[in-house]
Amino acid sequence: MKGRSQNIWVLILLLLAGVVLGGFLAQLLSGYPALSWLGYGKSFGLTSPLVLDLGVLTLQFAFKVRFTIAGILGIVLAFFIYRKI
Repeated sequence: MKGRSQNIWVLILLLLAGVVLGGFLAQLLSGYPALSWLGYGKSFGLTSPLVLDLGVLTLQFAFKVRFTIAGILGIVLAFFIYRKI
């Protein structure tokens, strides 16, 4: 069971790396007209942060996720790398 839980953490780490690298590539390649389609995507989340003012303490909550085609390709590539390991 210990090896299986470590494998899940490796998968999660690879998927997060795929999303981050895919998003980075989408932003980097958005200036090239032939590759600008990689940056196409949709954002989900809170458009403005929620603010909780307690007088002494102020908390702000915000969460935004942006899915791009390059990010999805990064997830798929990370999953294939995981399957090869």
